Amino acid sequence: MSNPRVRKIADRIQVIVAEMLERRIKDPRLGFVTVTDVRVSGDSQQATVFYTVLDTSGDDEAALAATAAALESAKGVLRSEVAKQLAMRHAPSLTFVADALPESARHLDEVLARARELDEQVAARRVEAYAGEPDPYKKPRDAEREDEPDESTTDSGE
Repeated sequence: MSNPRVRKIADRIQVIVAEMLERRIKDPRLGFVTVTDVRVSGDSQQATVFYTVLDTSGDDEAALAATAAALESAKGVLRSEVAKQLAMRHAPSLTFVADALPESARHLDEVLARARELDEQVAARRVEAYAGEPDPYKKPRDAEREDEPDESTTDSGE
C-alpha cells in the first residue's frame, strides 16, 4: 500500500466505519469495537478492516463471535456509507478481521514477566551462593583507624 491515494482511502474508510459503528449501528451483539487498521488493495476494490473488541463480561470468545456476526450483518450498510462519503464509482467490498495484536501483546507481556521472574531467581541464587563477607577487602583507611586510638575514648585532661 505504498500508493498515497490508497493510503488516504484506507484512512478515510477507517474513520467512516468507526463513526458508523459508534453512532448508527445499533446491534445489541456489537461490543465495544475499535477499528485498529484498514488495508485496501491496490485497485481499491477490497478493503480489510481490522478491529478489536473490549469485553467487559470476561468471555472473550463469545464477545468476539457476537461482534463478528454483527459486523457481518451490518456490512452492506457500512459499504454503502463508505461509497457515499468517498464518492467512488465502485465501493470497495469490506472484509472484517479480528486483530490479533492484543493477544500477541498479552503473550509478549507474559513472556517478559516470566523472564523477569527467572532473572530475579538467578539474582537471588547468586547472593545466596556467595561465600564470605559481603566486602572481604579491607580498605587502607580502615586498617589505619583500627591502629589509632579513638579520640573520644581517650582522656584529654591528663
